[in-house]
Amino acid sequence: MKRIAIFASGSGTNAENIIRYFSTGKTAKVVRVYVNNRDAFVIKRSADLGIPVSVFDRNDLYGTGKVLDDLKNHEIDLVVLAGFLWHIPDSITAEFRGRLVNIHPALLPDFGGKGMYGDRVHRAVIESGRKITGITIHFVNEEYDSGDVIFQADCEVKSDDTPDTLAARVHELEYRYYPVILEKLLKGDPAGRSDVIKH
Repeated sequence: MKRIAIFASGSGTNAENIIRYFSTGKTAKVVRVYVNNRDAFVIKRSADLGIPVSVFDRNDLYGTGKVLDDLKNHEIDLVVLAGFLWHIPDSITAEFRGRLVNIHPALLPDFGGKGMYGDRVHRAVIESGRKITGITIHFVNEEYDSGDVIFQADCEVKSDDTPDTLAARVHELEYRYYPVILEKLLKGDPAGRSDVIKH
């Protein structure tokens, strides 16, 4: 049974979806959620589902190496970013090369990079006049949103979309595909890599 750690910063809807998905399977289970915001609702979501939570600060992540040590101590096989907004330090990306995954609410390489998250992404997509957006699941490296793409799924950008309505459509893709692709990766299934699904 593979062991998953989730990093989150906010509400935690993706984290909850992933926890629930793996709670009944035999491939893997989420064993811990790491949170950098003491007020994040993901803490309650995780606790309600019986998943231990580690709350950490910048010094724990970037200074002392406490977070990396904790990941090693819990024998984590896969680190999953689910709405985690801080840059992952090089020490963790090196330790978990090929085992550190993020989801981005647009079709990378467009609309990615530092500061591009949440409604900022959806607003930029709408203002650009693009007709298609979607999600990108990718490996994490030392630069924001530049790791190898594992999977993309797209959806329409409608003429009357607001950042909120577009976000809702993109969230549907996230909930549908993120856990499935993570499971394929954990199984070593090549179909979990470099797929582009039209939605």
